[in-house]
Amino acid sequence: MSLLNASRPRELPSELPPNAGRAAAGVAIVLVAQLMIVLDATVVNVALPRIDADLGFGPASLSWVLNAYTLAFGGLLLLGGRLGDVFGRLKVFEIGLAVFTLGSALGGLAQTPGQLVAARTFQGVGAALAAPSVLALLTTSAPDEAARNRALALFGAVSSGGASIGLILGGLLTDVGSWRWTLFINVPIGLVVILLAPRFVTETPRRSGRFDVVGALAATGGAVALVWTLINTPEHGWLTARTFVGFAVGVALLALLARTELRHPHPLVQPKLVRDRSRVGALAVMALLMGANLSMFFLVVQYVQGVLGFGPLLAGIAFLPFSLSIFATSRVTPALLGRFGPRRMMLVGGATLTIAYAWLSTIGTADTYLAAVFGPMALAGVASALLFMPVTVITLSGVEPEHAGSASGLLQTTQQLGGAVGVAVIVSVYAAGAVTGEIVPGMSAAFLTSATFAALALAVTAALIHVGRPGQATGAPSDELVEAVAAEAA
Repeated sequence: MSLLNASRPRELPSELPPNAGRAAAGVAIVLVAQLMIVLDATVVNVALPRIDADLGFGPASLSWVLNAYTLAFGGLLLLGGRLGDVFGRLKVFEIGLAVFTLGSALGGLAQTPGQLVAARTFQGVGAALAAPSVLALLTTSAPDEAARNRALALFGAVSSGGASIGLILGGLLTDVGSWRWTLFINVPIGLVVILLAPRFVTETPRRSGRFDVVGALAATGGAVALVWTLINTPEHGWLTARTFVGFAVGVALLALLARTELRHPHPLVQPKLVRDRSRVGALAVMALLMGANLSMFFLVVQYVQGVLGFGPLLAGIAFLPFSLSIFATSRVTPALLGRFGPRRMMLVGGATLTIAYAWLSTIGTADTYLAAVFGPMALAGVASALLFMPVTVITLSGVEPEHAGSASGLLQTTQQLGGAVGVAVIVSVYAAGAVTGEIVPGMSAAFLTSATFAALALAVTAALIHVGRPGQATGAPSDELVEAVAAEAA
């Protein structure tokens, strides 16, 4: 079944299929778990100032509350998908959700920065095990094609709306209770899902095969080494032995990853996927986009709470211009993609994103939300929507069915690790210019770094992306793929 079929109207069945009630419950349980995973990427964002005040992180190290989760999630995501193939999606989903729930409980109880970062790492590991199984379990739980289409539509809605819900929910929980409840809330929900899943969710068939454990550990270790080094450069300096060693370890582990993927019989990343120039360019653009955007989330939270005096709930609501502009623009991106092709859309999106972050770099202590934040955030949302769909289409275009899962996992991994590295770089720039007791010093340079990321995405598009309108050039995405990505995003 293709996702393209999901966009076509179908007649409602006159009779419910057998076990329809059990199937509906199974779909609901899996979607609740997906919502938890998506929410956790943003739910703690608006609580960051309270976490800093309570545990005493500091300007740069505070970013580890976000990066510990995204590094573990992104670094182990491909391995999590492979484990699900071999041991069964439901079993690995349950184990992942148990680890995620335990990490949430430990995070809510954390008394030191190290304890919270360790708990967030646990959450990321659990999410990496559970997330790759969600789509497979949705399709196996649905009793017929119509039910699968509805489940996929709900999956798209949960995935696209989860980030915005997380910001508002995190603000509400922090306002009426404590930042700890942004983590504690996962515990009862996770326990209920773990208890009910075996009763209502159907296990998937197992496949024989080996695991690329070395590749997974090298990817995660290399990313952690680079992010750790970047975050600590303001304190230790760029030309110190500690910095050189950190970068050397990161590069060596990434080189080990490349060597392993070329030789392993069951690599996490199919080498042929990264030999296509346009696909590599699209993945680089995605990494730069996620790095710039996640850094904006980190910095704007500090500004609206520390300078404008917003509470956590109002800070979450303050991000709605970004989320709503993405949603509104995504309604027309399929038509734009069909008319102008991915390269032109990405050029416009990259240029627009550069302007948005250059605009944000002008914020000061005397500015208001409407004057300094609302406009550039809405513009960044439009630019992000113009970039996301063509990047996804190019990444998945021309991939054989047997490698589609690997290509999709590669895209998701790039999103997570690109966001973590981007936050590390930009927060490092912010910390280098920070003044104790003040919020704004360092922000101008940090947002200009975000603008530089966007400009690099524009340059990569111009240099590496060479597909035109769908069907007009070799390797260009087909109309069917464009419509399938649109259906999934909706």
